[in-house]
Amino acid sequence: MRGSTIAGIGHYVPERVMKNAELEQYVDTTDEWIVTRTGIRERRIAAPEQASSDLGLEAAKEAMAHAGVTPDDIDLIIVGTATPDMLFPATACILQDRLGARKAGAFDLSAACSSWVYGIAVAHGYVSSGLANTVLVVGAETLSKITNWKDRGTCVLFGDGAGAVVLRPSDAPGLIGSVLGTDGTAAEILIIPAGGSARPATPESVAGREHTIRMPSGRDVFKRAVKEMASACRELLDKSGYEPGDVDLLIPHQANSRIMVAVAERMGIGLDRAVVDVAEIGNTSAASIPIALDRAWRAGRIAPDALVLMTSFGAGLAWGANLLRWTAPAPVS
Repeated sequence: MRGSTIAGIGHYVPERVMKNAELEQYVDTTDEWIVTRTGIRERRIAAPEQASSDLGLEAAKEAMAHAGVTPDDIDLIIVGTATPDMLFPATACILQDRLGARKAGAFDLSAACSSWVYGIAVAHGYVSSGLANTVLVVGAETLSKITNWKDRGTCVLFGDGAGAVVLRPSDAPGLIGSVLGTDGTAAEILIIPAGGSARPATPESVAGREHTIRMPSGRDVFKRAVKEMASACRELLDKSGYEPGDVDLLIPHQANSRIMVAVAERMGIGLDRAVVDVAEIGNTSAASIPIALDRAWRAGRIAPDALVLMTSFGAGLAWGANLLRWTAPAPVS
């Protein structure tokens, strides 16, 4: 078994900025209320004509340029998303065509906010086993298109964006390990009720906004998110032979600043070693970790050989963590 490592990274966010003051026009809220409870001041919103594949394409091209790979080099494309362009074909297939990656297999991976963390674990399996040499892993979301803008509990949280990495073989220890977890018994606490085979679209379901995100109990989601992300991180560090003090940077799913701070505190990791980058971006679901990872790296927060711990939690319930040694080359000038 050989190793895999991040050879290139990139991200993209739409041009439109929606500040908290704009949300005051839609729901009973204030900038102070949103910032106090979420840490979010603004988020990016896709244009009406932009789909998840459009955002993912820009992030993918940036990651490929950084890695120095061409479309012909790509063996596999994995797109983590809760907002695919359509039910089928997969958004990854659309991306494969637009990139011109004619030799690549492609599929979507659906684990809600944890899709990219799951995707990294799957991509590592392909590379380390020799089934692929170059895997493009994309997290791309247009959550604004499945948000109920009349629901104060959810509409203040979400934004649109995409992040991508290229995984390639490495003799040096790149991706050290992953831990994945699921609890389907609690699926109802974060859900889109209609639109699938269980409840196909009807005029009544559309009128009732049943095709948008519902979170009946934000408190329950908060508790489970903190518990499961911290537990996954501890399990992964134990399996890998590391302690929290060895971690140079913790990158939790950028859902809510209070959740991220609580996870860091449970891990005994100071906020100087944690990325809380939700203020300008919002919760971008599967795209949040690669976006935060790229922004942290370009801001000089990730040194060569740094030990980076990433963890996510989302609907399913599904959660996970990845541990990696940073070996990516310097940013392209």
